Amino acid sequence: MKDLKHLYYFENLLNDANNELVKQAQAEGGLAIGYTCFHMPEVLLNLGKCFSVRLRAPNMGSMEIATYYMSSGSCEYSRALLERAMEGNYKFLDAMAGIDVCEAMNRCMENMELLNIQGEDKKKFFWSNLDIPCSDDEDCVKHVVEQVSRKVLRPLHENYGVDISDSEIRKAVAEHNEVCRLITEIGNFRKLDNPTITGYEFHILTLATYVCPKYLIVDKLRETLEELKTREPDKKKNFRAKVVVVGSEIDDPELISLIEDSGALVVADRFCYGSFPGRQEIELNDDEDALTQVCRRYLRDTECPRQCAPHKVQYRYDRAEQLVKDFHADGIIYEQMKFCTYWSFERTLASHVLPEEYGIPALSIDRPYRSGMSGQLRTRIQAFVESLEIKKIKAKRAAKSQEVK
Repeated sequence: MKDLKHLYYFENLLNDANNELVKQAQAEGGLAIGYTCFHMPEVLLNLGKCFSVRLRAPNMGSMEIATYYMSSGSCEYSRALLERAMEGNYKFLDAMAGIDVCEAMNRCMENMELLNIQGEDKKKFFWSNLDIPCSDDEDCVKHVVEQVSRKVLRPLHENYGVDISDSEIRKAVAEHNEVCRLITEIGNFRKLDNPTITGYEFHILTLATYVCPKYLIVDKLRETLEELKTREPDKKKNFRAKVVVVGSEIDDPELISLIEDSGALVVADRFCYGSFPGRQEIELNDDEDALTQVCRRYLRDTECPRQCAPHKVQYRYDRAEQLVKDFHADGIIYEQMKFCTYWSFERTLASHVLPEEYGIPALSIDRPYRSGMSGQLRTRIQAFVESLEIKKIKAKRAAKSQEVK
């Protein structure tokens, strides 16, 4: 296929946490609010002059110093962020909106705060650490509203004079929804028999919406959507199977590239930093305050295995099955970051539940933070693709034998 016009531009934005659009927004008076997790309501970090930056550690090398502070048994994502923080890569932030959901990330944030990674000159800088419940009933929603109000919105208003009114929240939701609509429409091209966008390309676009001020990229997203409406796919399919990737944090385009180089086109991305559920629109009504509705939406739509109530576990399995149907996938790759406590349980169970109870072929993998060059991982994915091809061949033979009878 012909290269997307703005793909190289978006790729370059992912090479540094403090990218050119972050610098531009701050030069225009914007406030960069860092965060790491879906449980922090992203849209509330984009009020007024604020813009959210979901932290990554692009081009990560050694993590030796962070490992000394945290131990080698901590997930590599948390260690990579700490390593980069100690190198000074996040000094551009004006606040850090943290959450108390995972022991590894807690230690990462704790060390960042103790080491004063934001520098000495930022007197208005603040750290938050939201307590997030493990279910989604109305008592849990009220708790999240209290936490967000006290630990994020109030400091934004008191420290930086940010307007945190209901009308401002509704405005931020409207702007957020515009980006979500564009990403969803772009992602729907993956439902085609021969998709006109690859999983790698889509991941690049989606990642950019997490790490850049949205108002500075929305025009290029619109252009990309229009471009895809007339983009011609390759006449011969350059993939052997379609897969849904489900699991923990993926902000590494090289991993998606590895999967697709192995013959599996990634048609749906239900993982942290993916479009499901992070790029679904937020519907608001006029009967209730916007803050409560936003907090309820994030709490109820999360697909994180930390939400361990039985109905949430069932919800995640059903959602994975629905994505396979909606995007016409042949199987699921269930992945986790090495040493991730929550996803290790979820992945192990799902690798049995999905094939045995839902009839969906599944590959279960654990991986390092940077895994694009893993030969072992490539071999396992190639073997999985071959098994999906064999299954389709057997299904065709069975269908023909039934016709003969």
